Amino acid sequence: MSYKTVKQFADVKFTEQKSKFIGYCRPVCDEKQAIDFINQIKQKHWDAKHNVYAYILKDGTARYSDDGEPQSTAGIPVLDIMKNENLCDTCIVVTRYFGGILLGTGGLVRAYSTAAKLAVNASKVITMVKAVECNLTCDYSMYSKINALLLENGCEITDSIFEEDVFLNFAVCEDSLQLIKDKITEITAGRCNISTGNIRYMEKRG
Repeated sequence: MSYKTVKQFADVKFTEQKSKFIGYCRPVCDEKQAIDFINQIKQKHWDAKHNVYAYILKDGTARYSDDGEPQSTAGIPVLDIMKNENLCDTCIVVTRYFGGILLGTGGLVRAYSTAAKLAVNASKVITMVKAVECNLTCDYSMYSKINALLLENGCEITDSIFEEDVFLNFAVCEDSLQLIKDKITEITAGRCNISTGNIRYMEKRG
């Protein structure tokens, strides 16, 4: 199982017919984190005419708000941008400072869609894959080959401890676990074994 989300927090700005739009986007892990983020932006822009938001979670939860804009001209366009990108665990807030010129229904939809799309692009869409946490111990003569092998195969090295031997903690895509095990057995002539632990998600690499 895999899913798409955004990599990092980002904000973008643009102006449409004198109205200033600020798009914010960030990854979230649950509804509380999404709501906290929305409230944070609302507090930051307490003087703005509108703070429109939408978020989608991995469990299927989806929420949006037009925050005073005409119905379906703001929150739904923002939500639709995330749906079009197949995103989840993502929250977007678009702040609007009204510039005195009415944009009309079509203009609002385009402006909020643009702000959301620009924010998503700045946050960078990534694919998360199910991974297995692993560790192994090897001698120094094998370290460089094993380290290169892990990096070349998209593993995420989370810890390297250099003592009498080298201890490596890493995560590998669940589908690639057996391949990595076989390759390490091959290059170490069976002198190094992988121990597996928890299953979690990590960013797909390569």
